[in-house]
Amino acid sequence: MTAIASDLIDRIRCEAAACPDAEVCGLLFGDDAAITAIRPCRNVAADPARWFEIDPAALLAAHRAARGGGPRLIGHYHSHPSGIARPSPRDAASAPPDGALWLIVAGGTVRGWRAVAGGPVEGRFAPVPLRIA
Repeated sequence: MTAIASDLIDRIRCEAAACPDAEVCGLLFGDDAAITAIRPCRNVAADPARWFEIDPAALLAAHRAARGGGPRLIGHYHSHPSGIARPSPRDAASAPPDGALWLIVAGGTVRGWRAVAGGPVEGRFAPVPLRIA
């Protein structure tokens, strides 16, 4: 189980609702027990209506900041504007089994997933219950 504050969940939901025709995305920070911060990022995918790609500059900056003592990057979030809050086959194909946390938002629902080898969902993801504080 991973804890997340209700205001962070609300920010992710609002961001997705404000952009119904494209996938939104961002970074998650915290530790194994809790998501303590989010950072919305630009979706630089060639077809943002069907896929997401976090702006590499934002991702690199987050890794550099973490190495310098900043918040730990633990995963990312993205939306499925016309889908469900479950990893897609495309998500699975692009996810390394690195244990990163994925939050997927669709239809106002936010669900947590962990990218693992041989996961029960799409062979790559295990569900992660979220405790909204």
